[in-house]
Amino acid sequence: MKKIISIGLLAAMGIGFTSCDDFLDKNRYQPTNIENTQEYWDNYDNCVLQVTRYIASINNGYSTGGSTDCQFLFSTRSDDQVGSGFVNWSYTSVPSTSDWSYSQVRGANFIINMAGASEKLTSPQKANIVGIARLIRADAYFSLVRNYGNCVWENQVMDPSDKEALLQAPIDRDIIMDSVFADLDFAIATIQTDKARLSWSKDLARCLKSEAALYEGTFCKYRVAAENGKGPDANRSKKYLEECAKVSKELIGKYGFAEGIDGYMSIYQSVYGGGSNGGVKYSDFASQPEIIFGRRYDQTNLKHSVISYTCSSTTTSGMSLDAFKAYLFLDGKPAASTNYDTSLEGVNGVFNYKGEDIPNYSIRKVVERRDLRLGVATDTIVYFKGMEGYRAGATGMNASAGLGVRKYDNIAMPLAARNNSAQNYTSAPIYWTSYIMCNYIEAVAELGTITDADLDLTYNKMMTRAGLPTQTVASLSAINDPANNMDVSSLIWEIRRNRRCELMFDGFRFKDLVRWHQLELLDSKNHPDILRGAYVANIDPDHKPADVDAEGYIRPYPDNQREYNYKYYLLPHSSGQIELYRSAGKELPQNPGWE
Repeated sequence: MKKIISIGLLAAMGIGFTSCDDFLDKNRYQPTNIENTQEYWDNYDNCVLQVTRYIASINNGYSTGGSTDCQFLFSTRSDDQVGSGFVNWSYTSVPSTSDWSYSQVRGANFIINMAGASEKLTSPQKANIVGIARLIRADAYFSLVRNYGNCVWENQVMDPSDKEALLQAPIDRDIIMDSVFADLDFAIATIQTDKARLSWSKDLARCLKSEAALYEGTFCKYRVAAENGKGPDANRSKKYLEECAKVSKELIGKYGFAEGIDGYMSIYQSVYGGGSNGGVKYSDFASQPEIIFGRRYDQTNLKHSVISYTCSSTTTSGMSLDAFKAYLFLDGKPAASTNYDTSLEGVNGVFNYKGEDIPNYSIRKVVERRDLRLGVATDTIVYFKGMEGYRAGATGMNASAGLGVRKYDNIAMPLAARNNSAQNYTSAPIYWTSYIMCNYIEAVAELGTITDADLDLTYNKMMTRAGLPTQTVASLSAINDPANNMDVSSLIWEIRRNRRCELMFDGFRFKDLVRWHQLELLDSKNHPDILRGAYVANIDPDHKPADVDAEGYIRPYPDNQREYNYKYYLLPHSSGQIELYRSAGKELPQNPGWE
């Protein structure tokens, strides 16, 4: 009989220190069962089984949730969506407990130790398992650093009875991130599979490195000591931006690009297995050219609810006016310089058209003259409580800001598979070509090495797919949109704009604002468009929504505001964790602004 070690069980049995038990059970190691005999780990299939347990942890910021959740994240902690109740921040005061969990780190370390000690695994088998485990550890620490900054470093399995080791002080987040990249480089070198859309591979490690290196390069360029704990570091920024550009370009050269706006939609609306799952329009996630790594959903094994969320009579988190305005016009220009007649939009004209979509209010003429991705992200009708909308049979839709989320809904699927909870089966992209393209072009722009050839390799492909004219470094530098509120060059602003539009609603925006040091843009008093939606001044009084501001925009939840404070760049350590350290005669420094 195999022996099983359970951290939760150890705590329940009273092994070790009482305070350590609480620390392990509630704050760092969630209860988990791990096989604890070398005989078990000498079997390669068992090793594969254990690393497979962690495949869902590689989610690139998407919500993993329960068995019926999709990977897509509908976040109201950004300026892209106006959420129900308008979610404020993760915490507004120091909590008694928090999510500072090292369970994934411990699991990875356990696999590294046990598989690494095996004398029966072949060298390639051992290298593969240890490489995957170090990728798992890198992913865990990348998340911890983004959330908390300085972290406790563990590269060995911790002894539950070793109070001194368990309560070690956090170390510099830069040192942790250097170790993350060491783990990623090891994984790239040792994982045996090069490509695998649904499981571990070298390219999955490369994708995480692309993401982490862009984060580190830009965060270290724009961070401020008083607000982020450390000031800018030009050399460090350059190093990791170069790493991002290098690994991203390698990936771009290996994967395809889905042409046209239908190709863009297929990233989000494909079904694994195609015809066997109902013959829907975007039929095969497995052969979608851009997917590097993703999550499979199908009618038999695992379903989700994200499509039903977008077709719901329950108030959904609609697109903000701020996000709507980010999309360029089809001449490739923003509202300030477009050749299109802007009197059709905003407070000076008619935003809504009572036309072919009666009894709904159409904004088709507005949407169709902008970046084609806008017509994928949202609907061409405005709908809200009291004036519900419809989409391909799904009726009664209700969006908080009047601008719904269309992006994930494959309308060719059977209606029952779209608007019923836990019946949706489109598969989820986690890493894909255009996301990596966004990383690459931003890295070379920040480095100052960007060329027209770089734009043609990445940015211009996205422009063409979106129905927009291609650009040069000179033309992007000359746009000079007065809406630029990030104190960056026109070139950087336009590249950030494209990233926002390309990845709209995909869960990246908050992390992007953090690494650009732009969280102030989430202050709704200073940036009211992040809480506004469609312009409805011209809708007849009998059908106007309940909450319309003085300028004629839907302003749901009028009593809600989000006030910026620099402390929100990092999560607070809980009072329980701080007291645990203090009771042992040690100190856990609180993050900036939370003191």
